[in-house]
Amino acid sequence: MDKDPFRPKGDDEEVLGHEVPYLSIVGALMYLANYTRPDIAFIVNLLARYSATPTRRYWVGVKTILRYLQGTQDLGLWFPKNQVSTMVGYVDAGYMTDPHNARSQTSFVFLCGGAAISWRSMKQTLVATSTNHSEIIALYEATRECVWLRRMIGHIQKSYGLSFI
Repeated sequence: MDKDPFRPKGDDEEVLGHEVPYLSIVGALMYLANYTRPDIAFIVNLLARYSATPTRRYWVGVKTILRYLQGTQDLGLWFPKNQVSTMVGYVDAGYMTDPHNARSQTSFVFLCGGAAISWRSMKQTLVATSTNHSEIIALYEATRECVWLRRMIGHIQKSYGLSFI
C-alpha cells in the first residue's frame, strides 16, 4: 500500500495522455465541490494540484470520487421548514498536509438552519511554523468569511425585510 498517494509524480511514473479526460473531470468535480458537494472539497483540492502532470495514481483517485458520488447521489442540501435559522461555523486546519511544499490546509463550513451555506477547503498561502500557527491562519480565513456572510445577510434583511437569522 502506498503511504503517500498524493506525493509529486515520480521519475518512474508515466503522465496520462490526452485520451484520459483528467482535466475536464477534475474541473467538473471542482464545480460540484464549490456549489453542491462540500464533502468532496478536500480531496478534489488535492487532485487538482496535479493537473499539469496527472498519473495513473491520481486517475484512480478521480474514479474513486466518481464512485462515491454515484453512491451518494440522493444526498444534498436540505433546508427544513420552520427550522431555527442560526448561523454556525466550523473551522479546522491540517498542519503540513502538503509536506512537499510545506503547506497546511484550511477547511471551514458555515451552516444556517442546519444546512451548509458556505464552505471551503484550500491550501494555506503562508507557511505555518506549528500546528497552532496553522489553526490561527485557518481561523482568520473563516472569520473573514463569517464577517462577509453576516454583512450579506444583514443587507438582505434590510433590503427585503426578511428575518431568517
